[in-house]
Amino acid sequence: MSRRVTVLMGGASAEREVSLRSGAAAAEALRQAGFAVTTIDAVRDPAKLITDIAATRPDVVFNALHGRFGEDGCVQGVLDLMGVPYTHSGLLASAAAMDKAFARTLFAQAGIPVAEGRVVKKGEVQGDPMPRPYVVKPLNEGSSVGVYILKDGDNRDPLKDWPFEASQVLVEAFIPGRELTVAVMGDRALGALEITSERGFYDYDAKYAPGGSRHIMPAPIPEEDYADACALALKAHQVLGCRGVSRTDLRYDDTHPHQAPKLYVLEVNTQPGMTATSLVPEIAAHVGISFPELVRWMVENAACDE
Repeated sequence: MSRRVTVLMGGASAEREVSLRSGAAAAEALRQAGFAVTTIDAVRDPAKLITDIAATRPDVVFNALHGRFGEDGCVQGVLDLMGVPYTHSGLLASAAAMDKAFARTLFAQAGIPVAEGRVVKKGEVQGDPMPRPYVVKPLNEGSSVGVYILKDGDNRDPLKDWPFEASQVLVEAFIPGRELTVAVMGDRALGALEITSERGFYDYDAKYAPGGSRHIMPAPIPEEDYADACALALKAHQVLGCRGVSRTDLRYDDTHPHQAPKLYVLEVNTQPGMTATSLVPEIAAHVGISFPELVRWMVENAACDE
């Protein structure tokens, strides 16, 4: 009899629509891989969610949620309590990766290069919290939700019109150069892809709007730098304690003609997009792993922290 896989998707975060697409695509690929699949539009009510999941009697839960609740350790904790194996990272790694400031601290302590940055509390500073250009990020959102860059000449008061519900944000020096992303599958990095966008950086619209970005696989950088990018992504995955599949976003600064290029880790995504054309499946396909094969591996390597 086919193993039963329940796909959690949707949810109530700012990334609900993206999650619905990931969940639908993953469910179809799982059916192609031979699993008996049920989908659940996850709610934030833990009691109802437990009831809904239990009703499907899953052997494994495929977590296709993005953003808060699904990616920050909350759902992982629910599934741990239920004793149901699930895909992607566990509670601690998910929570650590979602807290960008905490993840930065872990990376820096492990010798992983990160951009200069600081956490800024609402009302703490007047004017610029650091020299421009810099990037302002919410501490615990995914998919570049709410991220913006303040450049020289911008008239916007950076923190006067606070764009987030939270009381504090992460401010980081903007790293010029190129945007790279690396997929990690278990104990190996699958490869590095370059993302280009006329928007200047890989924000939410660049990720999901038609024509918002262009993907170049493999990333056209020197072989040694390519290997370094993959090694940094794997190290970041391991430092956070991730399991299954993750995706690490990096900046590659090759803008200084008389200096060697430098790599900086921006963040690790423990719940990367999972449509057939998303970044991780695209990288996997380049090394010969089809989308159904990828999700099959994820199910076969699912676990929980009982």
